[in-house]
Amino acid sequence: MLRRKQQKNQPMNFSQKSGKSATPSKTHTTQNPGAARLRTIFLAAATASLCASCQNPQAPTATAPGATPAASPVAVSAPGDPNTVKIVSMLPMTGSALGQSQTMVNGIKQALAETDSKACDGKIKIEYEVLDDATAAAGKWDPSQVTSNSNKIVADGSVVAAIGHYNSGAAKLSIPVLNQANVVMISPANTYPGLTKPGTGEPKEPNVYYPAGTRNFTRVVPADDLQGAVAGNWAKSLGVQKVFILDDQELYGKGIADVFEATAKKLEIQVLGREGIDIKASDYKALMNKIKALNPDMIYFGGTTQSNAGQIIKDMRNVGMAADAVKFMGPDGIKDQALVDAGGKDAEGVYATFGGLPPKELTGEGAKWYESYKAKYNAEPEAYAAYAYEAAKVAIGAINKVCKNDRAAIRDAVLATKDFNGVLGTWSFDANGDTSLTTMSGNVVKDGKWEFVSALKTE
Repeated sequence: MLRRKQQKNQPMNFSQKSGKSATPSKTHTTQNPGAARLRTIFLAAATASLCASCQNPQAPTATAPGATPAASPVAVSAPGDPNTVKIVSMLPMTGSALGQSQTMVNGIKQALAETDSKACDGKIKIEYEVLDDATAAAGKWDPSQVTSNSNKIVADGSVVAAIGHYNSGAAKLSIPVLNQANVVMISPANTYPGLTKPGTGEPKEPNVYYPAGTRNFTRVVPADDLQGAVAGNWAKSLGVQKVFILDDQELYGKGIADVFEATAKKLEIQVLGREGIDIKASDYKALMNKIKALNPDMIYFGGTTQSNAGQIIKDMRNVGMAADAVKFMGPDGIKDQALVDAGGKDAEGVYATFGGLPPKELTGEGAKWYESYKAKYNAEPEAYAAYAYEAAKVAIGAINKVCKNDRAAIRDAVLATKDFNGVLGTWSFDANGDTSLTTMSGNVVKDGKWEFVSALKTE
């Protein structure tokens, strides 16, 4: 088959025939009467307990994954110094995502250092606190840790903005908590569409995340309804005709796999099958042999490095699906050095889309930032470092407009960001809190490192 070679650094323009993306499927279970009566009793007891604790509600707490956010009291402290405000980041600082997260923290510190951690002509001091949303036990983000961090942020009256998370499942829990306390969140990495965009996720999304009726979540990175479609189009341009789809059954991974699957079908790429994996499995050899028998030319994985992507790639190659015969592609959740380290030699040739351009490919202000980062930290920044830097600059800009500790006013100033000239280019937040940027990139592992292939753009 003849393929047109894409010139390096030139965008590949893909137009979508439909703006509607696939929605996650629901699982239906049959309930027996006895179980239903027990649930009614437990619900009544829980309601009574909740009412007893809601006489003076002040702020919400996070809930378990999949649950509807509920309120319970959290005392909010008065700021120790009215002229001091705090920005907090919530990122996985434990586990294999540490490398990615540390460069994001570095980016935030860079932005603050440029203004000597001050705003409003030095009248306002800005403090920064790093919160870890992961635990050693989980090896990645942990719902209980997200709950604890969210409540801590709400309770600290000096906190006026949060930068996070890396994982969309974590954001799903913290957004409603911060929402009712008027704390704005600026995300450098959360890409699940249902957090902001109606009609792209579950029926109640995104309104379920905003119980106060106002938006408090923004992101400087394009959402997965764009990235999943770009991945499908890129796979088609690479000559893929038959694909097997895997996902990690988490909010982000399943969501982007849904969009990829819908796009692949529109493009008449044959979807041979789809499975959700157990991310704690010791190996996937049986699954890989099953997939190999179907003779695919690509496996698409919706998930992150922390979802055992390295082991999937190893087992895929070990059962005989060589890189030159069967491609492996994933989203930005696998585009980190940790994936290369986990996959070893088997990671060679792995493809990944990314919701923007790699740091080295940025131009203008982005190129200046890239050089200053390398000079300051003597290392290459991971993919999301620039996005964390940008998020911090947006927060600092909002503080400069308000010049006092006023959570609601700072939230409104962030959401009103228009024509922001930053390291990612010139962009604005729309009414949903999403960036106007749409340029993405295709990347491949070569000689043990991620290498930029081409800009990928939707229209």
